[in-house]
Amino acid sequence: MTGRQGFSGRAAIAGIGMTALSRASGRTELDLAAEASRAALADAARELGEDVRPDAILSYHLGDSAPVLYVARELGLREPGWHNEIYGGGTQSASILADAAMLIDAGLAGTVLIYRALNGRSGKRMNALGLKLGEGTEEQFTHPYGMAGPVHQFALAGQRYLYDTGLGEEHTFAVVSQSRAHAAANPRALRREPLDLQAYLNDPMVASPLRRLDCCQETDGACALVITGADRAPASPRIHAVVRGGGPGASTMDKAEDVTRLFSSYLAPSLYAAAGMKPDHVDVALLYDAYSWLVPRQLEDFGLVPREDLGAVLRARGIAWDGDVPVNPHGGLLSEGYVHGLNNVAEAVRQLRGTGTDGRGAGQVAGASVALCTGFGGSYGSAALLTKPS
Repeated sequence: MTGRQGFSGRAAIAGIGMTALSRASGRTELDLAAEASRAALADAARELGEDVRPDAILSYHLGDSAPVLYVARELGLREPGWHNEIYGGGTQSASILADAAMLIDAGLAGTVLIYRALNGRSGKRMNALGLKLGEGTEEQFTHPYGMAGPVHQFALAGQRYLYDTGLGEEHTFAVVSQSRAHAAANPRALRREPLDLQAYLNDPMVASPLRRLDCCQETDGACALVITGADRAPASPRIHAVVRGGGPGASTMDKAEDVTRLFSSYLAPSLYAAAGMKPDHVDVALLYDAYSWLVPRQLEDFGLVPREDLGAVLRARGIAWDGDVPVNPHGGLLSEGYVHGLNNVAEAVRQLRGTGTDGRGAGQVAGASVALCTGFGGSYGSAALLTKPS
């Protein structure tokens, strides 16, 4: 990919909304989706100074959410217009921004509502795989070797990556403890308690090198965004560049030449080419931290930290909100909660607005004008660069 994308800068994220995050919501996914969507629409109305009604609705799911037409009905939208449900989890959290931006740029919609809702702890959970026919059939060939779910699969890749880079427990601890430190200032976060090294080392191992603390939260909740034309929302963060793709790797290990190679290594060059930017333009990174080792892997792939410097940067709190390479000032998926990455995009909007993670300036990255958001699925995924309007 070369050159700027046609939709670059023409769509803005005018509203964000979230429900409370929990481990047992006691509510339906439809109820959660409607609450987050109403909050995002109300937020957009405050930003724009006018009533906001979407004429397009997009969502992504893994058979665990509320259909878009149900949400449209719940919001009182008699003619929802363009609507789509995209099958997928975290890989979609960045690329769905391009779907919305293209609708706006093509004149097919004026305002797009995006939501992700799930009962990821009390309902359908992502931590196990079953033998089946049809979709996912190939899993039966890796399951007998201990690949009982995503944790085991990415533990294997993580073990190799940590060995190759010389990183170890002190570095994965640095990722998780910094995530908890960020979450302490975030009233939405599920895990806000401080973490010391001994407590980390005492934590149960799930699949080496991943302890329970190295894995993202399983969460009930919903997040929503409102996307509209940049001319209508001149003060709102812009969707500048988005890419999606990947290759054989950590999601299909029997076909991979390098099990540690993630989506980020495939997509980083095309993202910067589409944006007309370089790594040093990125002010804050909202990285899909499903597992702790994914943070240094993505820092390396996106050119934010050279491999040889990863250990020193992590030990020195370089990924803190006030560090040299701020990562997930809200606590990310490891500590805030797991809404399949859309909550990370919402934090990018807060950072580019300058409100901080709590709306009152806590964790605000000084001078943040470019935010990187990523969507992880192993060797395939997506990435986006959002910008603050000049």
